[in-house]
Amino acid sequence: MITIDPREIPTPKLHGYLLGAVSPRPICFASTVDKEGLVNLSPYSFFNVFSANPPVMIFSPARRVRDNTTKHTLENVHQTREVVINIVSYDMVQQMSLSSTEYPKEVNEFVKAGFTQIASEVVKPPRVKEAPVQFECKVNEIVALGNEGGAGNLVICEVVKLHLNENILDENGRIDPLKIDTVARMGGNWYSRAKSGLFEVEKPLTTLGIGVDALPEGIRFSKVLSGNDLGMLANVEQLPEGVDATLAPSEEIQKKAKKKLLNGDVKAAWSILTE
Repeated sequence: MITIDPREIPTPKLHGYLLGAVSPRPICFASTVDKEGLVNLSPYSFFNVFSANPPVMIFSPARRVRDNTTKHTLENVHQTREVVINIVSYDMVQQMSLSSTEYPKEVNEFVKAGFTQIASEVVKPPRVKEAPVQFECKVNEIVALGNEGGAGNLVICEVVKLHLNENILDENGRIDPLKIDTVARMGGNWYSRAKSGLFEVEKPLTTLGIGVDALPEGIRFSKVLSGNDLGMLANVEQLPEGVDATLAPSEEIQKKAKKKLLNGDVKAAWSILTE
């Protein structure tokens, strides 16, 4: 047994131990707006539900370990005191991961990740249409846990309206865990899935993905490629050489590329699409 004093190891290493041990963690896919109305969409795995009466959820956007800066989500909830917590299913996990890329503040991650932005009924931030459940929330309190890199900020949210996709319900009107097919974070690049256990999603930390909006229309509006497929193809720093807006691979070619994407081989998929 290894015994560690958390004060005696670097924060990044401690962070890795915490995330690897405390898992799987549900994902808060938070949509917010700033005081000017700019939209932000970002996932957080420091998240859970803590009360049913009143209905309260808490998530924690931590200060960045590497430079001690704060995230746009935290800045936005301080300004507007509203957030929508969207639940992530397996069908949208690759797009969700792409949205975690640190785009500039003026960039709308709904557009970059290829999600559909729909209006909320009570709060200003929009909802993610593709999310199986969406919780409109008012922020009751924000508790800063520290001032150094890695310090969390507890955003205590009260649900004021929730929206359920009826396709995830069983015959008794309850949420079916297999139909909702949620995903959760593990350590490193690992996730778990309600239906089938562990899988891996490469973190978009070292690259700035071009985004789904930058894909050629012949790919972006494909009838073959899923949202997850598009999320993987869009998580590259630039389009492959020779690819422009006119690229329109046949359905047969797209099906071949899709098989490569199922194995996580984005480079091979792009190679096939550009044949």
